[in-house]
Amino acid sequence: MLRVPITFLFLTASLFAAGNPRLDFALGVLAGFRGDANEAARRFEQARLADPLAMPLVRRAIDARLAAGERAAAIQLYREIAAARADALSIQLGYADFLEQQGHGDSLALKLADATLESALAKNPGRPEIIRRMFQHAQAAGDNPRQMKLLGELAPDDPASVLLYTTLSRGMADAKNADALAMVDARLLHAFETHPENPELAREASDHFRDSKRTDQAIDILQRHVAAAPSSLELRTRLGILDFTAKRDAEGEAELKAVLDINPHQALAHQSLAKFYRLRNQPEPARFHAGELLKIRGGSPADFITLADEWLAANDPKQARLLLERAIFDHPGNRELAEKLAIATRRDPETREQAARLFREAEANRPADAKSEPAFLLESAEALIASGQSKSAEERLRAAIRAYPAEAKKETATALRRLAQLWETENRNAEAARALRQRADGLDR
Repeated sequence: MLRVPITFLFLTASLFAAGNPRLDFALGVLAGFRGDANEAARRFEQARLADPLAMPLVRRAIDARLAAGERAAAIQLYREIAAARADALSIQLGYADFLEQQGHGDSLALKLADATLESALAKNPGRPEIIRRMFQHAQAAGDNPRQMKLLGELAPDDPASVLLYTTLSRGMADAKNADALAMVDARLLHAFETHPENPELAREASDHFRDSKRTDQAIDILQRHVAAAPSSLELRTRLGILDFTAKRDAEGEAELKAVLDINPHQALAHQSLAKFYRLRNQPEPARFHAGELLKIRGGSPADFITLADEWLAANDPKQARLLLERAIFDHPGNRELAEKLAIATRRDPETREQAARLFREAEANRPADAKSEPAFLLESAEALIASGQSKSAEERLRAAIRAYPAEAKKETATALRRLAQLWETENRNAEAARALRQRADGLDR
């Protein structure tokens, strides 16, 4: 005999009891999936009637009435649940927002919204989400005394309230006068001293002093925040940048390096250091940080190639290769990157033996109407010579000589001498080799 657990029987009985809102809601969802809109609407309404204080059910009913053009009925539903759940702040705020949206500027709707917010503020004094809405209403009405009164009701040591205070103060007509600035100063400093570890507050305070041309105070705020919250890497990075702005180069450099010691993937720190070192004519660290920035943020093929060329010119093919390997990952199939990677791989002693394959792959993927750069042809020739394919190498060298523009005299001379050297090494075309060297010498003059 099959034995059914008692708990299962109780659960089944409760689900199928008359007026069960969860069951009605589930059946409404099922009817919706089946395309039976009328049955779904009936089930959802039945669920709401069984549990009229469930906001998700009421919200669905409101949306249904709005969709049917029954705006007054939708407002009535929201009014009823707002009255029934007067202590639920989220519902009071939602009701006020709903009245404002549906009122379309109607004075009665706005008056009801204000009354709802006033009542909510009485039960929840100082709450910034209430004051923000009331302030915006007063601002739209041009009621400056009301705006000032509301600002005064924001708590002076609550970070969210102080952040709102500074934001709203900027929108006041007299926000730039000395008294208004002093009031914002005092609020920010008091709250920051109470909560120096709060990153949003520290950033707001620092930005406030920076924007009002008081950089030293902006830096002091960030220094105190970093002391209280050493793991606040974003603001430590901002501190380093502000140090640079204030010509405190040593402090800025040390701060950004400390950030990267903790997390090497802080893109803004790399970007700032790359710019700093370029301005100081220190190309090697500038290249390093520019490369790390590209690896983190990515970039266009041209960005990668430009920096790879810098590494190659500095005789550091390994860094160029590592950068280009990341570039190929970001831009698979890009011909220019594939060719440059082959060059860097050949020049890097650690990977030179792998270069021949990369040259072949790059050539195979080259469109029929596309021409390879002469530098690629020259490097490809070297890879072929190393593998004993001198005839193919000779073809690449000839192609490179033809491909160099007239102004590239130095590069053309190098290719001419390399072809002459190849012939001389193999004891052939002696006269032609001498002619190539004479031509190269002429280009050097």
